[in-house]
Amino acid sequence: MAKNGTARSRSDFSKNLVGFTVGNVRYAVEIGAVSEIVNPMPTVELPHAPDVVAGVVEHRGEVVPIVDLRRRFALPPKAPDRRTKWVLVRTHTGTVGLVVDSVTEVFGAGEDSKRGVPLLGKGDDLRGFSSVHKVGGELIFVIDVERVAAPAAEIDVAEAAARLRQEATPE
Repeated sequence: MAKNGTARSRSDFSKNLVGFTVGNVRYAVEIGAVSEIVNPMPTVELPHAPDVVAGVVEHRGEVVPIVDLRRRFALPPKAPDRRTKWVLVRTHTGTVGLVVDSVTEVFGAGEDSKRGVPLLGKGDDLRGFSSVHKVGGELIFVIDVERVAAPAAEIDVAEAAARLRQEATPE
C-alpha cells in the first residue's frame, strides 16, 4: 500500500517473495500476503495472550496482533534496533504483524529453485514452512502466514480494542 492508502501496482511480477531474517536464518513470505512493512511501535500487552504474541497495536483503524517470530521460533530475545521491522500480513482472521530482525529484499523464486520442506519430526507443524528455495546459494524458508500467525487468532479483538482505547484516554 502506498502512504496515501491506495494500492501500489507491482511492475515486476517475477518478484513474488519478501525476504527477511530472524536470527541467522533467511525467511520469506508471499508478496501477495504482505500489506505493509513498518517500523515497530509501542504495543499493548494483553493478559492470557499466547506467549508468541508481543501485544497489539492500532494501525490504520484496525487492531493488529503482533507475533514475535524470535519467540515463535524459540530463539533468544533481541532488543529491537534500527533494522527491526514489522511485516504486516493479511490472514483469514485479519492483519497480523510479524516481528523480524531485518527485511532483506523483494525477489523472485520459481519451481527451479524450490526444494522440499525438511521433515524434522516434533514441531514441524509449529515451524509453518510452505516451501524452501535455494537462491544465490542460500536456503530461504517460505513461511505459511496462516500457520505462523495462528496464535494471533486467539486474541480477543474486542478486548484488545477496549484496552487500546483505555490506554489512549488520559486519566
